[in-house]
Amino acid sequence: MRRLPGGRPVSPADVSFPDVVRRLAEASRLGQEAAYVQHGATRCLLHSVAVAYYCDCLARRLGPLGFRRLPLLRGALLHDYFLYDWHDPDPAHRLHGFRHPARALANARRDLALDPVEAEIILRHMFPLTPVPPRCREAVLVCLVDKVCSVYEIFSRRPYPNRRIQSAYALAAGEKPPDRPGGSAQPV
Repeated sequence: MRRLPGGRPVSPADVSFPDVVRRLAEASRLGQEAAYVQHGATRCLLHSVAVAYYCDCLARRLGPLGFRRLPLLRGALLHDYFLYDWHDPDPAHRLHGFRHPARALANARRDLALDPVEAEIILRHMFPLTPVPPRCREAVLVCLVDKVCSVYEIFSRRPYPNRRIQSAYALAAGEKPPDRPGGSAQPV
C-alpha cells in the first residue's frame, strides 16, 4: 500500500483528478472518445471528463453524503464509453439513447475490471430515458450532472474553458495540456 510522507496511507481523496483520468486512459481506450462528437460540437471525451470533474466538485461539497470517489470518477469517465459515432446513419446506432449504456458497459467490462458502483453508473446514467432508475448515490449524481452538461454543450459556443477540464481532456486524449497563464505548459 502506498503511503504519504508521515506514514498515512493514500486514500481516494488524496489522488488528484488528473491522475485518475491519466490512469484510466492508460488502462483503457478512453482516448478514443476524442474521435466522436457527443452534443453540439463537444467531443465525447470532453463531455465525459466534464461530467467526472463536476461530479467530483459536487461530491466534495456534499461530503457528508459519503460518495465513493474513485468509483464515482471512473464511472463518470466511462458512462459514454460506447466508442462509435452515434450521428452515423448506421442502423446499429438507431435508438442510441436507449442502447448506448449497455454498449458502454460491455466495452468497459471488456477493457477493465469494474466494481458494482461503476457498472451501475454506466448502465443507469440515461434514466429516465431508460426505465430503470439508478440505485446508488454515485449513479444518481452522474445521471443528474450528465443532463446538465448535455444541455450546456448543446447551447454553448465554447464549452468548458476551465483549465482543469481542458488539462484532463488533454491527458486522456494524449495531447499537450493547454498553456497556463504566463506561458508555462504545466497542467493544473
